[in-house]
Amino acid sequence: MKARETVPGQQEWLVLTKLPGVGSARLAEIAAAAPDWPAGWLARLPHQAATMLRHWLDHPGRSPLTEALEADRAWLMAAPGRHLLHPGHPAWPTLLEQIGDPPPLLWGVGDLAALEPPGLAIVGTRRPTRDGLANAARFGRELASRDWCVVSGLALGIDGAAQQAAIEAGGRSVAVLGCGADVIYPPRHGRLYHQLLDHGGLVLSEYSPGTPARSGFFPRRNRIVTGMSLGVLVVEAAEKSGSLVSARLAMEQNREVFALPGSINNPQARGCLQLIRQGAVLVRDVDDILEELSHWAAAVGPMVASQAPDTEGGSVADPLLRWLSDSPSPLDALVNLTGLSVPDCQRRLLELELEGRAAQAPGGWVRLPETV
Repeated sequence: MKARETVPGQQEWLVLTKLPGVGSARLAEIAAAAPDWPAGWLARLPHQAATMLRHWLDHPGRSPLTEALEADRAWLMAAPGRHLLHPGHPAWPTLLEQIGDPPPLLWGVGDLAALEPPGLAIVGTRRPTRDGLANAARFGRELASRDWCVVSGLALGIDGAAQQAAIEAGGRSVAVLGCGADVIYPPRHGRLYHQLLDHGGLVLSEYSPGTPARSGFFPRRNRIVTGMSLGVLVVEAAEKSGSLVSARLAMEQNREVFALPGSINNPQARGCLQLIRQGAVLVRDVDDILEELSHWAAAVGPMVASQAPDTEGGSVADPLLRWLSDSPSPLDALVNLTGLSVPDCQRRLLELELEGRAAQAPGGWVRLPETV
């Protein structure tokens, strides 16, 4: 019999995604209840899924799930830079835990350090105007220069232009695909796919390696693009556009939505004008975005520095201290960024204060200088 754990690990999450009749929404609902593994999960799963899981737990050598698990492990071990993220993994994007239907797993190719800077999604039409392409590149480039990560779907048009510019500016970019993370889609972006990986970027997908692109996967992909980002910028979009779907998802996820204004005579600008009428923030430059996200920016500032080793016994690895800087960070922002509950966040802040490593200030909490 397999050894029992208190929470699902990587292998257990893989098994859960392979159970019949259990989708991502059901897994998220069960995970939110934080049941013990495996008894609590077995009690909440549908009968057929629970029976299959119990068989794997008790007799893994005879379970049909084992062969699939071995194939997944073989893919992960076949080349460097391959990853499988799950809730509880150190690199899991905790912002995804705030959305209604988070992915149970994320397959990745590339550098997980791309998840450390704050992320902003940039989306738009696949058939942009010349001005639209120039604006996408400008915002991608300027965000990269401010140590922000551009998150998008590697799609033709606005998405790819923003990601290309971010990479060329020396920044990082995360691409979320509607196919396996090892599948280059669209094929025309093969060069961009490899450039992104060669320059410290990361490709993510909730679909298993080798899964081909399908039209139904892209709306699902969009909820991850917006869900793991602090906000979404729509550069150009027609009135009936997939980018507006992303904007609506972002609103439902309580993310800030930004839109570039355009000419009323440009069909590709009408979606943005519609978003602005509905309450999206009109932006002229990157400063408009960062000003609106200032309450987040104070908290995400030290993320890049947090990669450095800590001389005081690993304090920057602290799940809360790494988000603090000398600019006050509000409690609600820290709760969102860390994924901690409010009581746990308050308790840890008090501990840091007693240790002389953090303090309350007008507007939030700050990190105190290390003493020698």
